[in-house]
Amino acid sequence: MKKHVNIPVFVPHLGCPNDCVFCDQRQISGHRSFDIDDARKEIEEILSVVPSDAEKEIAFFGGSFTGIDRELLLSLCALGKEYKDKGGVSSLRCSTRPDYVNGEILDTLISYGFATVELGVQSTDDSVLSVCRRGHTAKITENACRLIKEKGLRLGGQMMIGLPGSSEESEKRTARFICEMGADEARVYPTVVFPKTELFHMCGRGEYEPLSVEEAAERTADVLEIFEEAGVKVIRVGLCESEGLRRASAGPAVPDMGERAMSVLFLRRAFEALSSLDAEGKDCEIWVGSGKTSKMCGHKRENIRKIQEKFKPKTVKVIEKTYIIGYNIKVKVFIKK
Repeated sequence: MKKHVNIPVFVPHLGCPNDCVFCDQRQISGHRSFDIDDARKEIEEILSVVPSDAEKEIAFFGGSFTGIDRELLLSLCALGKEYKDKGGVSSLRCSTRPDYVNGEILDTLISYGFATVELGVQSTDDSVLSVCRRGHTAKITENACRLIKEKGLRLGGQMMIGLPGSSEESEKRTARFICEMGADEARVYPTVVFPKTELFHMCGRGEYEPLSVEEAAERTADVLEIFEEAGVKVIRVGLCESEGLRRASAGPAVPDMGERAMSVLFLRRAFEALSSLDAEGKDCEIWVGSGKTSKMCGHKRENIRKIQEKFKPKTVKVIEKTYIIGYNIKVKVFIKK
C-alpha cells in the first residue's frame, strides 16, 4: 500500500467572521497572515522530501476555505489544480464550515479537482453549538453533509470532545450522525484551551472545566468504537505539534491522545475477554494486530498493570498477529509446562 502524504496549506481564519469560543485559528495554525507565494514554497518544500511513489494530496486547512474571498479562493484552487494536472499530487481536499457549503461552491471545487471536503461538525447538539457560538444549527450541518455526498465528493467529519455543554451521550450522537451521513473518514479533537480565546476566559470565570487527559481518552474511545463499528476511518485524533498544541493553556494537550484513546479501547476488550476466563496464577497471552502492541500495553504499560491487578495472571505477554485487524484481540490463558 502506498504511503499517503497530506501537504497542508493553512489559510488562517480568513474565511470565517465567526469567533467560536474555543478557536484562535491564527494561533493553532501558527500563521497570522497569508501569502499565496508562501503556499507554493511550502508545497515545493514538502514535495522535495516525500517519497516519489507516495500518494500525495494538497489539503487546504486552518480556516473556512469555502468562505474566503472569492478571488483568493479561486487562486488557491488554481494552485492546487496546477500541481494535480502536472502529476505532483493525486488529489485535493479542504476543510470548511457547514454554513459555507452550497451547490455552486461545491461545483467550483469539483471543477478544480477537489475530491474531499472535511466538514467542521464539532457537535450535533444545538445547545452545545449555541454555547460555543458556532453560528449555525445541526440542521444546517445535515444539509451540508447531504449535499457533499450528492455531489459525489468524499465527506470527512470533524468532531470535538469535551465542548462546553457537551456530554458523553451528545458526543456519541454526533459520532453516529457522522456515520449516518455517509462520511468516508473522521477526525476527533478533544477540546484544549488556547490563551485569549473566549473559552480561556470561561475557564477563568469558572464557567468551563476542561477534561483531564484520562477523561478525554475515555470519551474519545467511546466515539472511536462507534466509528469502527460503522467502518468509518478515523484519520486523526487530537491536535499535533504543528497545530500549536504547545500553546494550549489547559485541557488534554498531549501529542499522543490518539494512542491513549486507542489504549482505552484495547483495555476494554481485554477486560471483556478475561472476565469469562480464570487467569489467576496462569500465563496470559493477548494477541493483537500488527503494530498494536504499544496500544495494548498502554501509556507506560498502564494497561498491563491494570490487567495484573484485576485478574492476577502470573505473566502477561502481548503478541502481534497479522490476521487480526482493528481493535480486535484474542486472549489465551494457560499454565506453562
